[in-house]
Amino acid sequence: MSAHLVMATMHTAAEEAGPSPIIPHPAEIVVGLVAFLILFWLLRTKAVPMFEKAYSDRTHAIQGGLERAEIAQREAEIALQKYQTQLADARGEAAKLRDEARQEGAAIIEAMRTTAQEEAARITESAKAAIEADRKQAMNALLGEVGTIATELASKIVGESLEDQARQSRVVERFLSEMESSK
Repeated sequence: MSAHLVMATMHTAAEEAGPSPIIPHPAEIVVGLVAFLILFWLLRTKAVPMFEKAYSDRTHAIQGGLERAEIAQREAEIALQKYQTQLADARGEAAKLRDEARQEGAAIIEAMRTTAQEEAARITESAKAAIEADRKQAMNALLGEVGTIATELASKIVGESLEDQARQSRVVERFLSEMESSK
């Protein structure tokens, strides 16, 4: 019973205190609703279109930026492919030029080698000809000396003069032919 008594006392005390602070008065609800509708109408007609326009502009700017970025990306990829193609072509051209230079160098070396061999052969032939000419000249000089010595020696041995040119050349020729036959 005491719980019931406490409740009754509280209810009596609430009625004496006046309206509830939690539940609003019906006039306040109407004024609040009218104020809310006016605020809603102002926001709906004035602020929301500006927000939507800003959102739309922002969306278009972002989409345009994305499209420009995609276009730039594609152009960059195309430029990269062109660069790589040009680089590959340049490397191929450089390799080709190196090969041509090697071939030209080998041809120049071979030409110089051939020229040097020809020059060496010419110099060798010239030297052989000069040696042969010197040998013949020395042989002729030697034969003349031998002939003179032989004539003088024969004159001394025979005791007669071999000053006559015809006789002297016969004696020298006979002497030389005997020397050659003895070889």
